Amino acid sequence: MNVALSPAPAAVGALRAWPGKLDVMGVGISPITYDEAVELILAAAQHGQQAVVACQAVHAVVTAACDAELRRRVNGFELVTPDGQPVRWALNWLYRARLAERVYGPELMWRVCGEAARREAPIYLYGGTPQVLEKLQARLIRTFPRLRIAGSESPPFRPLSDEEDRQVVERINASGARLVFIGLGCPKQDHFAFEHRDRLHAVQLCVGAAFDFHAGTKPMAPAWMQRRGLEWFFRLCCEPRRLARRYLVTNTLFVVKLARQIAFRRLASPHHHLLHEADS
Repeated sequence: MNVALSPAPAAVGALRAWPGKLDVMGVGISPITYDEAVELILAAAQHGQQAVVACQAVHAVVTAACDAELRRRVNGFELVTPDGQPVRWALNWLYRARLAERVYGPELMWRVCGEAARREAPIYLYGGTPQVLEKLQARLIRTFPRLRIAGSESPPFRPLSDEEDRQVVERINASGARLVFIGLGCPKQDHFAFEHRDRLHAVQLCVGAAFDFHAGTKPMAPAWMQRRGLEWFFRLCCEPRRLARRYLVTNTLFVVKLARQIAFRRLASPHHHLLHEADS
């Protein structure tokens, strides 16, 4: 049974409604494909709709599941994609979602940029270092010559003052950007998006490490590792000091919490449990 954690806003004009979400450890995840997500995002952008899209892997889901305020904020986003393979598997196990692939933040960003170039929808890049942004913009323009990058900025690694924050909003809105890609990492990017959802005249997309991957400053896991849910292991090998504790804690919590949710569903509805095994 589909459990919508937040009401799907009504369609505006020719817009389709954002899809309902399914409960994974209390966090609402949208059972959606790349094509569906890209179309919804571009349609909203072209209609000037304010919205937030977040791509949630295991770490992000567990972080939200363990933080009531963050969970409340994320559950209010219009679209929350199953960024990690285990999150997709959870949807298939729990809800018979039949999702054949995840909707990975870096890949979603790339596809949205391609469609934004075709539809002439300006984008804005917020996050990363100046060096990352320079390389990212160069690659985007090489790949999508018609893409209009309305602006970009690397925020300081500290909270913004009220005046700085006001100026950020003014710059982004004045740029005419319809899509704002946010690469601040979880949960910072989720808090930023929530706090600016009514102030930025655009669709915000929280895409995590996509800036670094597309700029070439960090390696992306090989496709075969991504398909098998081993991207975390690849990234751990690349950055063991920074990521060891994150993956040890969040991966363990994900397994424990998911097992509890599956067990609860078995007891509550014995005819609707584990309807599909995860496919690798």
